[in-house]
This record gives sequence, C-alpha cells and structure tokens, in this order.
Amino acid sequence: MTTGNEGKVTLVSAGPGDLDLLTLKAVKVLASADVVLLDDLANPEIVTLAPQARVIRVGKRGGCRSTPQAFIERLMQRYARRGLHVVRVKGGDALLFGRAGEELAALRNAGVTVEIVNGVSSAFAAAAGLGVSLTHRDHCQGVIFVTAHLRDHSEPDWQALAATGMTLAIYMGMSRIESLCATLAGTLPTTTPAAVVQWAGSANERRVAGTLGTIAAHASAAGLGSPAIILVGNAIAESASFGMHPHDKEIEAQRLSA
Repeated sequence: MTTGNEGKVTLVSAGPGDLDLLTLKAVKVLASADVVLLDDLANPEIVTLAPQARVIRVGKRGGCRSTPQAFIERLMQRYARRGLHVVRVKGGDALLFGRAGEELAALRNAGVTVEIVNGVSSAFAAAAGLGVSLTHRDHCQGVIFVTAHLRDHSEPDWQALAATGMTLAIYMGMSRIESLCATLAGTLPTTTPAAVVQWAGSANERRVAGTLGTIAAHASAAGLGSPAIILVGNAIAESASFGMHPHDKEIEAQRLSA
C-alpha cells in the first residue's frame, strides 16, 4: 500500500479480453493496486492479477444501466487522496473511446497523480482475428477509428469518412449498422469489403465478412450484436473469410462461438 500523500491513479488498458494480450506493465501495475475500478467490458478474471486490491465494479455499457461517470471520478479521487494506488481498468485501450479524457482532466484538476498504461484496442484484435492489415498499402493509406455513438446523439459525417478511402474501424455501431452502411454506400460501392467482429480478441469472438451491401444482413443472420467492431474498406478483402458464401459465414460464426 502507498503511504502518506503518495496516492495515485493508473488507467490500465485491459485489452479486448484475452489476458495474454495484457502488457507486462499492466500486470505489474495490477499487482501493486490497492483499489481496482473494473470496467464492464474487461475480462473479470483480470482481478486475479490484483490479489491485494479491493475490487469495485463500475460498468458502463451503451443501452444498459451504467455507473455515472462523475461517480467514478469521485471514487478515484477519494481513494487516491487516502494514499492508495487506484487502478482504473478499462477495456481495450484506455485512450480510445474510453472516456479517459474526462477522467484525466478530473484527476489533474483535483491534483491527483495519474499515469496511463496502453493496451490492445478491439479494432486491432478484430483485424488479427480476420488476418488482415488495416493499413495494407495496396488498398489504403491509413485507418480511421470512429465511434457511431456521439455524445449529442448525432452521427459522424459518414460520407466524408468514406471519401477518404481509408479503412474504417467503427466502434459502437451495431445498433445502427443498417443505416450507417446505407449512408456509406452513398459514397462507396456496395461491393466494398466489410466485416463485423463481436467480442474481438476474447474466447467468445465471432465474426462474419461480406460487403457494404450485405454485412448488416450477415451480422443479423449470425446473431451478432454489441460489443462489436465494424470494419469497412478494401483492405478487408485480404481476409480469408471474405470470399466465403453467406451460409459458410454463419457456420463459421457458430463454430467460433462453440
């Protein structure tokens, strides 16, 4: 346990689920934790790496009852001010769509020392599962990470994003996959390769591949939902799953979930 006024907060990236994907630094930080604030999307078994810590579950899931963000921030400050090492465990990479910006600002404004441990984001885990490079130089010049769930409930400028020609890694988009694919198809050919990967990088991973015009139906037929990553772009054609018949895709999804 830390002593005196040496309390601090570490934002730890828990990765997409497989504990083997944690960094060595994350494992070391967890071992030294006094308090663990556990994200709902993180593998719950991660707490075994923090044997001396008090574990507080602070789940935040779209469309579900969630722990208020302000309450999480107050918890971090409260325990850090007691001289404790607080580890805020966040699914994927802490700095990508995890509200880390808000937490960093709150902690810094409160004078609390805060550190960050990077990790594997679910988009990279999804690409690994598909066996593709998101930035394959024969197909694109980059990748765009974008959330379909904006704070004011508006949507990104899908047409502008599509016009970049880059691979799109879309987070939190399953509730509107049909409409966003239709909008993207206003700029991109409906034959543009696409894929959906649910629970990427975890033991429960399931995935389907298709095109911009078919991927929503394929995902629905396979029963895929959140949390999932939607990948769109010509680089996705490099996946071995891309040429599969829709029926085969469903069989593959069932096999992966068995």
